[in-house]
Amino acid sequence: MGVGVDELVADGPRILDGGLATALEARGADLSGGLWSARYLVDAPEDIVATHEDFFAAGAEVAKSAGYQASFEGFAAHGIGREQAAELMRRSVELAQEAAHLAPVPERVGKTAAHRTGRFVAASVGPYGAMLADGSEYRGRYGLGHRELVAFHRRRMEVFAEAAPDLFALETVPDADEAAAQLEALDGLGVPAWLSYTISGERTRAGQSLEEAFAVVAGRDDVLAVGVNCCSPADATRAVPVAREVTGKPVVVYPNSGEGWDAVHQRWTGTSRFDPALVGRWVADGAALVGGCCRVAPADIAAIAGHLR
Repeated sequence: MGVGVDELVADGPRILDGGLATALEARGADLSGGLWSARYLVDAPEDIVATHEDFFAAGAEVAKSAGYQASFEGFAAHGIGREQAAELMRRSVELAQEAAHLAPVPERVGKTAAHRTGRFVAASVGPYGAMLADGSEYRGRYGLGHRELVAFHRRRMEVFAEAAPDLFALETVPDADEAAAQLEALDGLGVPAWLSYTISGERTRAGQSLEEAFAVVAGRDDVLAVGVNCCSPADATRAVPVAREVTGKPVVVYPNSGEGWDAVHQRWTGTSRFDPALVGRWVADGAALVGGCCRVAPADIAAIAGHLR
């Protein structure tokens, strides 16, 4: 089950998609409320498929599912029972898989017997703070113990795995301690992962050094890549060579636009500083998976594809 690192990056750098929520909002989606884009797993799954297709058409080769904010606890807070919540979590992966087969296949992509489309689906696993929907993923340190975090992530990762994603995207992780819990939850599932932190400057949001944070993947063959996401492009650029040096693994990098998130008023502030031309430096420094996060649209992914191709 899952994809191997050689298959994932054998043909050179892979292009990730951008901000799923950003593209959904551009289609007119209302993402207010605690479920964010996971709300559309219930309300309009066809819009999620179409949004994934937009990114594939722009040149993305890896889709991150709409599971970032999906959890049993989060759905329960909106009156959705355990059985339906599990169905919705599986659906998040299946919708991305559907889009991977519907969208036209780009000429550049090397295809294999297992992936005739040359595309991959990563089941997005957001941090515990994403479920709280109060910006906690940009702080970390929720007051939970290691075992509580392992249990939270294991429950949902078991369900995502049932839909047979190519890998997990353990993403926007603010704290090396939570990363360690996610990696323990990964044990025995038979699905590999990438691990990416959200950072500020040269530290995780919880304050650990990047060297300490990246080192948690030591000895983990089931972690195919390590890096950063949902941080400023400048911070991402500084982090890529550190991730490569510390781990020796391929690096995954997909910053946001550089705008700031106002959790109180639920809005983005500032101006975009996302420059697709940075991809050349990222690749030179060891990045093998490159794309964008919040506020990065299909047009930005198309620009990245242009720089790579």
